[in-house]
Amino acid sequence: MRTLLYIFLLVVLVSCGEKQVAQRTAQEIIEQAISVAGGDLYRSSQIRFNFRGNSYMSCLEEGKRVLVRYIKTDTALIEDRRTGEAFSRKIGDVIQELTDSTSNKLSNAVNSVHYFAYLPYGLNGPAVHKELLGTSTIRDKEYYKIRVTFSENGGGDDYEDEFVYWINAETFRPDYLAYLYHTNGGGIRFREAFNDRQIGGISFLDYRNFKPADSVDLKTLDSLFEAGKLEEISQIILENISVTYGSCN
Repeated sequence: MRTLLYIFLLVVLVSCGEKQVAQRTAQEIIEQAISVAGGDLYRSSQIRFNFRGNSYMSCLEEGKRVLVRYIKTDTALIEDRRTGEAFSRKIGDVIQELTDSTSNKLSNAVNSVHYFAYLPYGLNGPAVHKELLGTSTIRDKEYYKIRVTFSENGGGDDYEDEFVYWINAETFRPDYLAYLYHTNGGGIRFREAFNDRQIGGISFLDYRNFKPADSVDLKTLDSLFEAGKLEEISQIILENISVTYGSCN
């Protein structure tokens, strides 16, 4: 009788835990993930880092988010600056005249690096749509599985891209993500986070970048990863990160 009671209590506890996980909405999960990672510090801080030989900086200027990329060549310093939706390129002290297509391509490249560097910040934008797909277990840890899509209005040139995030149910960190993209021939990628560290109150992650052998459903990539059926093709590593408080200077 006592054994049956223990089994009953265990089942109840497990059921309550599963119910507690399931009761959260996608919006609540993302808000908690952003709060844990740094919250309002993303907006009130000036962030600098290096990525693949280039320098990046983000800050707030007159209420608008400024995203900058510095490319150093043998002859000059190139500054690519995205302020809100506006973009400019300066070589040395000279502002360049760019076609719309070139401007959009450069602007998207700058935005993409900053977007991944600050995850999960940015997942609460007005053009972002979030759907809780349920939960998933990866390497004996439980995750919220969230699909993210974008509106055409305000979603940028890559609004048709689709993402799935695996948010750790205990730490609320985006330990894994997958995405379907359409630029440069398109493709599917899966990323595994590592080197989680906090600088100036903001958490940063590096990622191992994988691809599947064939075109598959994004939602199945966690299973393929667990089975060792994804190929690692690169690593996304942020270096020399610094966080200071205040607007652009």
